[in-house]
Amino acid sequence: MRVESADVEVLRAPLIDAGWKLSVSLSVTQIDLLLRFVALLARWNSTYNLTSVRAPAAMLSQHVIDCLAVIQPLRRQTLTQLSPLKLLDVGSGGGLPGIVIAVMCPDIQVVCVDTVGKKVAFVRQVAAELALRNLSAQQCRVEALKIGEFDVVTSRAFASLSDFTAATLQQLTPSGVWMAMKGRVPDVEINNLRSDVNVFHVEQLEVPALEAERCLVWMAPNR
Repeated sequence: MRVESADVEVLRAPLIDAGWKLSVSLSVTQIDLLLRFVALLARWNSTYNLTSVRAPAAMLSQHVIDCLAVIQPLRRQTLTQLSPLKLLDVGSGGGLPGIVIAVMCPDIQVVCVDTVGKKVAFVRQVAAELALRNLSAQQCRVEALKIGEFDVVTSRAFASLSDFTAATLQQLTPSGVWMAMKGRVPDVEINNLRSDVNVFHVEQLEVPALEAERCLVWMAPNR
């Protein structure tokens, strides 16, 4: 499938509208970068099968705008922390939400980690083509990552909350937090968390043009 610039240019207006509904300020540069990301994802997906979503319009709504919904909550949570922040996106796949966060928050150093080589290669290609100096990718299991501690560790459909927190505890700074992207509120997963993990906020998200439940589960180690 060849993706022409016109295929994603028609998505400019829906993207701007979604940003307005999410109270996220999108600069012209950020809009262009997100549309270029969609074009790259569609192009690579035709060969490497990075996502089951095929159409650029669906990629925008189901991936980019879905991840755009976490930007305001992330900014609120990290408002009092000193820059530059470090964020780890675990099981990043095609760079979601890591790439969207890197575009929208240039003050955050984003590291995407995945075990699948083609997905890591894609994130690296996006970082190069979009000149995102705050974005990098590592191919390994998160438990084996040895590049320092992170202020925020996030995931999108990576694992249960119990497995996610257990696998990434060593990656958090002493004041770090987990930001887990989920569909409906995962009450069973929350109840199955170890006693040393504190769920301090569950935040419902309204994602424009996406008829599905979304929430963020904010957690921190009991210190």
